[in-house]
Amino acid sequence: MLLRFALGSVAIVLLACGAVASALRLEINETVQAFVSETIPIRNVENVLDDVEPGKAQTILVLGSDKRYDDKVDAGIARSDTMMVIRLDPEKEATAVMSIPRDLKVRIPGHGTDKINAAYSLGGPRLAVRTVRQLLDIPIHHVVNVNFGGFTRAVKRLGCFYIDVDRRYFNDNNPPAGGGPRYATIDIQPGYQRLCGMDSLDYVRFRHLDDDFVRAARQQHYLEQAKSQVGVGRLFRDREELLRIFGRYTQTDINSEEAILRLLRLTYEATKNPIREVRFPAGLETDGGTYVTITPENLRKAVRQFLAVKESAGAGSRKPGTRSSSSSSSSSSRSSSSKRRRSQRSTGLAPGLVQAKTEAENLVATMATKAGRLPVYYPAVRHAAGFATGKSNPRLYTIKDRAGYAYKAYRIVGYAGENGQYWGVQGTTWRSPPILDDPSGTITMRGRRYHEYYDGTRLRLIAWRTKRAVYWVSNTLSRTLTNRQMRDIAKSLTRVGM
Repeated sequence: MLLRFALGSVAIVLLACGAVASALRLEINETVQAFVSETIPIRNVENVLDDVEPGKAQTILVLGSDKRYDDKVDAGIARSDTMMVIRLDPEKEATAVMSIPRDLKVRIPGHGTDKINAAYSLGGPRLAVRTVRQLLDIPIHHVVNVNFGGFTRAVKRLGCFYIDVDRRYFNDNNPPAGGGPRYATIDIQPGYQRLCGMDSLDYVRFRHLDDDFVRAARQQHYLEQAKSQVGVGRLFRDREELLRIFGRYTQTDINSEEAILRLLRLTYEATKNPIREVRFPAGLETDGGTYVTITPENLRKAVRQFLAVKESAGAGSRKPGTRSSSSSSSSSSRSSSSKRRRSQRSTGLAPGLVQAKTEAENLVATMATKAGRLPVYYPAVRHAAGFATGKSNPRLYTIKDRAGYAYKAYRIVGYAGENGQYWGVQGTTWRSPPILDDPSGTITMRGRRYHEYYDGTRLRLIAWRTKRAVYWVSNTLSRTLTNRQMRDIAKSLTRVGM
């Protein structure tokens, strides 16, 4: 099976470029050469890419493959397992990222109808660019083809990332049921944890029992958390080695000093803004076929959102670095929050949720006796689909911060009733994990003050602090829980024995 690739490395490198841009006056030639000396140019793409004026927005097509197209060997054909377009526009409130499903049914120029990832195997990056341009009907200014090896080395170099893992990921191919296909092996437990190297790669490329949409959501989930943990100072100090790693496993048209400088400046400006995922509203064929399809109307809507991306639009949303609190919110925000709380009191439990106090308390009872100084809170309500099954739910474990201090932690995993969609309740005595940096706003429910974190208009996280620990509710990878469901689960958190 072809190895899967994830795009966290691209985010790392773009951020590295942004760090470098702040010191171009000092070491420009040395930095540029570190990249140029290692990367392999993509041939024959010049006339399929669009020109762009200095300082203007640029769209980059990122291809993740098991190997470079020029390195094809008899053992197999290189395929693009991941396609992603990134929009760098400092005039917008966010950097837009949109994943294109690999099984999307498209017309490939000169080759008829096929899955979009076939374009890469048929004609390399050049044909992939032509196919994506034709599909989206937007300019593509640069193309980057990255081999998965660069991902693991870049993550290792930067010291790994803390990731909120939604469920248990396990596969050892033993036995492959019915002699079926063999998938990449993986063994990652649920819960907030530090992922490094191959574990990171395994997590983002996992596809066993998942589809393209879940896999793309997981890649965006990883990308979002990794970006928030990469400091500019760290990137600047290690810029040359990171660029060498990136170049060694990359093919790109960006190989002239002028093009590199232009992109460095643009990336530096764009990376000040948050990453905003634009979802590709496609679906599986209704007749049971293997293609993923999208209607012309949904495609046009996705493209419009990609070109005009905005920062999260949830209540209290803001740019990183600004403060938000109940006391500093505008009167309109306070009014909106008050109306929301009144609505919740008057209409009862959110549709799709059911009472589960006894069931949930029984689920965590044994774990609670072993949690020591970590008080265990469980959700008194759940999604109608139930909790995840297996020995890993709930999970009690130890997590260490970057300084090596150990903290107690636990994870409860709930199922949202759709393939690959799991929500979770996390608790830990580590009161300042990176995931809780920069909340979008706050809301008070039943006397508790919660921090809310938005992804667009959907809540991705709701957190609550006590004197001993912090707790949060995580939405599913595709944000399938509604905002009201997220809030109802959060405010139902009940301490064991109460």
